[in-house]
Formats: sequence, C-alpha cells, structure tokens
Amino acid sequence: MTARKRAQALGLCAAVPLAAALAGFAPAAAAFTANLNPGTRAIYLRVGDGVYTGSYTGNGTPGNGGGIDVVSVTVPAAALGNGVDQVMTTTASSGVSNYDSYAFCNVPAQIYVGGFYRRSGSGGAASLTATVPAGLTNGQGQTIPFSQISWTASGNGDTGAQPIPAGTFQPGNQLLASFPINTWRESCHTFRYANDAVVGAGTYTGRVTYTLSAP
Repeated sequence: MTARKRAQALGLCAAVPLAAALAGFAPAAAAFTANLNPGTRAIYLRVGDGVYTGSYTGNGTPGNGGGIDVVSVTVPAAALGNGVDQVMTTTASSGVSNYDSYAFCNVPAQIYVGGFYRRSGSGGAASLTATVPAGLTNGQGQTIPFSQISWTASGNGDTGAQPIPAGTFQPGNQLLASFPINTWRESCHTFRYANDAVVGAGTYTGRVTYTLSAP
C-alpha cells in the first residue's frame, strides 16, 4: 500500500538576450531536522511556496497547492559559455519553515524544500525524488542539458551536512534524500547554471517535479 504522495513542480528557465548571449534560462548548531511523535499516517512536502496553516509545532494544518515556483537566470552576452557558474534567482515569496515559523531560507535567492513522514511504529523511510527531463528547450527546439543546473544546500542558523544535500540534476527519476519515519527535514537550495557552452539565443524552459513517497 502506498502512502499519500505530495508532489510539487519547480520550473526552470534560461533566457538568452537576442544580442548573442544566453538569455532565459532551498535554529540549531547543526543542519535542521526534528523528531516527531508517532501518530496518524501522514506525509507532506513543500518545495518553494507551499500551503500550510500555522506551523507543525503550533498544531497547524498542511495544505495542498502553492503554485509552481520558477528559478531563472539571464546570462550576459559577454559571459556566454565562459564556464563561470551563473547564480539563479527564484519567484519564491516565503522562506519560513512550516515546522516552527522560523525564517529559514532567504528569498528570492533560495527555494525551501522540506516536510515530514509520520506514522505509528518504528522503522522505514520516505524517499524524496526529482523527475528530471533530459534538457531545457527553447522555441527553436534547441536544448541545454539539465545537468547544467546544480544547487547548494544551507539554512539560516545551520552548520554541518544538510538533510536534503547539494547536487546536480540528472535526467530521469533522481533520488535526492531519505526522510526517516517520524522526522521533519528541511533545507534551502540555491541554484546555479554551469554556463559551459555557447547556445543559441532564446528562453530555455524545463520543469522538475519533486515527490515524497513512502511504502
């Protein structure tokens, strides 16, 4: 039997100025996790702006929705294809943790990724995966490999390894992290475009879908 799945999508784009440039194209002394009391079977994931009334510690209620947040960068003509990473910005409007309302991520620079897996008993874990297309495409059918997009992971007040660690997108169904039973886990992701190739002008878009699921 499969637990309820909470999936969210993240839009990514790269824009190339028509001049000849590339345009258009996530409160302790360690990384934050929290142990939850066992309870009614539930699973929740937020990527970017989600829906949550109140906070988990304040007996709040998870919701469904929140739209698709876009992560983007415009590469200047003079820098096109020079191999220097281009930091991307987001459309996210909230970096507040749904666990305790702590100002955890810095928007619009970062995307919040977090949630929980809870049930009675002990043992087991939920899996956070990303469904990644082969590449970003523009209106002329030209592509940029999705592996040109990577992210770092952090959180205000955090030190140490993040529960949803840094990585690089790989096409297909990509495992990002494990959520052990009865835990809340969250990280703030900052995205970068590798800018390793000269590509045609245009706006390149693609969508990654995050899913947290448990057996």
